[in-house]
Amino acid sequence: MNEHKEKILSVCNEICKGTLMETLDITYIDVGENFLLAKMPVTPKVHQPDGVLHGGASVALAESVGSAASYIFLDGQKFFVRGIEIAANHVRSIKEGFVYARASILHKGRTTQLWEIKITDEEDRLISNCKLTTIALPKN
Repeated sequence: MNEHKEKILSVCNEICKGTLMETLDITYIDVGENFLLAKMPVTPKVHQPDGVLHGGASVALAESVGSAASYIFLDGQKFFVRGIEIAANHVRSIKEGFVYARASILHKGRTTQLWEIKITDEEDRLISNCKLTTIALPKN
């Protein structure tokens, strides 16, 4: 499993080159049977004007992790995965350090999937709770 896990993380990180995920310094760091975990540094690059993490950066992190999880768990070779709705509740501010986004499946339908993405800080305090709906479209 460990070799398989490393391969999945390597592919996830490799396909992010030249994308928004690279711009935000998102790194995929763990994957399990029903989750994907990524981290993102909180620096002035992702701050809003008053010096805290911008909610839009949190949502971009959440959608990136949820969409990547869909790709992994729904056979991205056969389907295009697209986010069709995202909702976020921001409950705590953060100025520096790292945030961690863990996407877990709530519903795995053939066409639509529902993901919960919890964004936490380095002390496992909840920063944002997000819900992402994805759709799997056949590539044929």
